[in-house]
Amino acid sequence: MRYGPFLKDRGTIGYVAPSFGCNIEPYRSSFDHALEHFQKEGYKVLPGPNAYEGSGLGISNTPEKCAAEFMEWYERKDTDILHSCGGGELMCEILPYIDFEKLKKLPPKWFMGYSDNTNLVFLLATICDVAAVYGPCAPTFGMEPWHPALQDAWDLLRGKKKIVTNYDRWESESLKTEDNPLEPYNLTEDFRLHTYVNGKMDTAKEFSFSGRLLGGCMDILYILCGTRFDYVKAFQERYREDGVLWFLESCDLTPLDMRRTLFSLREAGWFETAKGFLIGRPYHFGEELFGADQYNAVTGILGELGVPIVMDVDIGHLPPTMPVVSGSLGTVTVKGNNLKLAMDFV
Repeated sequence: MRYGPFLKDRGTIGYVAPSFGCNIEPYRSSFDHALEHFQKEGYKVLPGPNAYEGSGLGISNTPEKCAAEFMEWYERKDTDILHSCGGGELMCEILPYIDFEKLKKLPPKWFMGYSDNTNLVFLLATICDVAAVYGPCAPTFGMEPWHPALQDAWDLLRGKKKIVTNYDRWESESLKTEDNPLEPYNLTEDFRLHTYVNGKMDTAKEFSFSGRLLGGCMDILYILCGTRFDYVKAFQERYREDGVLWFLESCDLTPLDMRRTLFSLREAGWFETAKGFLIGRPYHFGEELFGADQYNAVTGILGELGVPIVMDVDIGHLPPTMPVVSGSLGTVTVKGNNLKLAMDFV
């Protein structure tokens, strides 16, 4: 696995919009405020041509222009790391225009984003052996004050952090609006893990498991499965000795959708070398359909694999979210309601 150089003091942050751009509120104001923050800290900021665009369908611009921006900003020597301007809906359409063979030959560079950005975070690791960060998009860093999760992500990109832990509370409903674009997380819910070992719920004992971290938003992974961009089996072979520690979360999927998606990925052989699963809080938290909920949607499909399943983790669309380095060697330690994720960059 290849890791990009960490961001140094007074380095340059490149902002790309392979999914949505920051053309509407509250994202534009929060993005602008994030840029001001980093400039005050001494960093240079370099927004790409699509950073403020909104002319595309489900993404910032045409698929060709979004791909061209990413390729150019990745190759430029004056961008030290790349940060996505947002999530979105149809980032998958840029993939035919991304030159993955060229990316394999270029020096690695850190890229961070989540949700629709799974399209690149996941494929950089599986196709190019380049680690990337599944973490908050750029406008989130415009909130005042920062939540510790943002500091964790920032410290990780600067090489100052490799271990993250869960946070005490999470947001069920955001208070961020067009009139209040810098609103911090509305932390109303207590953090609570649901842990399953050998198919049974277990919250008492302490245990650990490890493997190559791989995953992202299941809404996107389901789309990639079986396409010409599906290199999961090759990734599993390269890292068979380590196995895969899957981190998965969902946005638009109902419990039934989650179960169908996991069935599809399992039957495609994606979980053949799975060492365990971290399942983030789904955006459809607490929903039930025909007897399916967010728990049996997962355990009913993954339980037979006989590996640990830790659910309602701080990953995904109900923040805060721990930054996760896709491609790194991760070790999860769970003790009661506490979770620690250590990442080795090897």
